[in-house]
Amino acid sequence: MIDPAAINRLLNVTTIEELWDIHTRSMAGFGFDRLLYGCTRFRTATSLGDPDDFVILSNHRRDYLEVFVEDRLYACAPMVQWSLRHDGACSWSVLDARARRDDFTTEERRVLAFNQSHDVIAGYSISFKSLRPRVKAAIALTARPGMTQAEVDALWQRDGETIQALNNLAHLCIQTLPYEPPKRGLTDRQREVLSWVGDGKTVQDIAIVMGLTHATVEKHLRLARHALCVETTAQAVLKASFQNQIFFV
Repeated sequence: MIDPAAINRLLNVTTIEELWDIHTRSMAGFGFDRLLYGCTRFRTATSLGDPDDFVILSNHRRDYLEVFVEDRLYACAPMVQWSLRHDGACSWSVLDARARRDDFTTEERRVLAFNQSHDVIAGYSISFKSLRPRVKAAIALTARPGMTQAEVDALWQRDGETIQALNNLAHLCIQTLPYEPPKRGLTDRQREVLSWVGDGKTVQDIAIVMGLTHATVEKHLRLARHALCVETTAQAVLKASFQNQIFFV
């Protein structure tokens, strides 16, 4: 049974830091003492997007995150790959089944060995459903050291629906909280031309409104795409809007 007070605490937070503190404490109460949440809003058919734009939240130790996240070991992690292809919750017991079939690549074995060295052995992953193809988010719930996967599966059998509901709620709250843009900001001119594009203006319209030449407007759009690490102007408008660099009061 979910505590209504716990739900209200999550719904009334004003910062991601406050939410994460509440959520990590809640999950620790179930036996998951280390969490790793990741979200991209700019996924493509061949990439998760620019890592600088990921929302990454974790209470893992720094030495673990330096390798797994910053050195991008996650790209070869079996449960990350599972999360990209599925929605819902999955026991890490699937890794044992794959091991019995000798079904891991060399890169995946490296990830598993690294995780084992940091006591990231038993747990569950939740891949959150998204109606937008460019958005993907998931969370890995690592059980406290000494807890076996069989114990985790028994816990999930008893409390899994509650745990999954709380994680879904935390994820939805994260999506609505203020998102800090990366350090690569847009210039005033770049923000202005993107705002006009977002309002449906053509390059020629923008040139007239801003008193610039057609070529100058194109230059500002090209530099904005470069600053935001995107390929198209439409992607630039979307990304700048997500980061609150345009369309703000």
